[in-house]
Amino acid sequence: MDDELRGRHTKDGIRIYEKADFAGMNAAGQLAARILDDVAGLIFVGQTTGAIDDAITKMVEEAGATSATIGYKGYKHASCISVNHVVCHGIPGDKRLKDGDILNIDVTVIVDGWYGDTSRMYVAGKLPRKAERLIQITHDALMLGIDAVKPGKTFGDIGHAIQSFVESQRMSVVRDFCGHGLGRVFHAPPNVLHYGRPGTGAVLEEGMFFTIEPMVNLGRPETKTLADDWTAVTRDKSLSAQFEHSIGVTANGAEIFTLSPGGLFHPTYSTG
Repeated sequence: MDDELRGRHTKDGIRIYEKADFAGMNAAGQLAARILDDVAGLIFVGQTTGAIDDAITKMVEEAGATSATIGYKGYKHASCISVNHVVCHGIPGDKRLKDGDILNIDVTVIVDGWYGDTSRMYVAGKLPRKAERLIQITHDALMLGIDAVKPGKTFGDIGHAIQSFVESQRMSVVRDFCGHGLGRVFHAPPNVLHYGRPGTGAVLEEGMFFTIEPMVNLGRPETKTLADDWTAVTRDKSLSAQFEHSIGVTANGAEIFTLSPGGLFHPTYSTG
């Protein structure tokens, strides 16, 4: 039997993991977070996104782990790197970073069968004021979503916490992409929407593992996917930002598996 089908599942098909499983998720999450800490020194004007991905690939290999994205639906890289108006799934390549570029780097690793998935924002050169505000709002929206996690609450409560805050800041939440369940698989139920109404959706239970990863646009929320079938961009070319943590629901709230070991999750900490 497939490992993901073992154990208890809710009526919504969401797997409930055991307390002992939290250790495996922590190990995977901490490796992914440590890699993103180490990447911070590689972000500078003139650097290529391909060179950053090459370094990440080497870090995963040296850790004795496996990249979850290399070979996933034909994808060839150990990271997604999304620059400026790219919302998500940006493909690393020869593009050189310019002064003021903001970028999201998303990494997923497999450690002893457990998946650690996280992303965060970086800046090349001087951070423009409007981009700084976008990044801060996106970061705060993620943390508000995590604060809404508690057994007995619903996924709609998470989405509402994120959406209401972002829209109060006159920015928009992307609706075309969402967070997801994970554990011993990359993607599983539930879909974690970053918008919603309080009290709606599946009820949170201790032992659920999933990502929260809001994408926030300075302009409108609509996106489009480019001809490569991966890269998603804002339709109005406005800047976009994203932060992502993998979490587990505990008896009293949420345990974050992907906390930065060096305290570098926010780019103003990583760029000095």
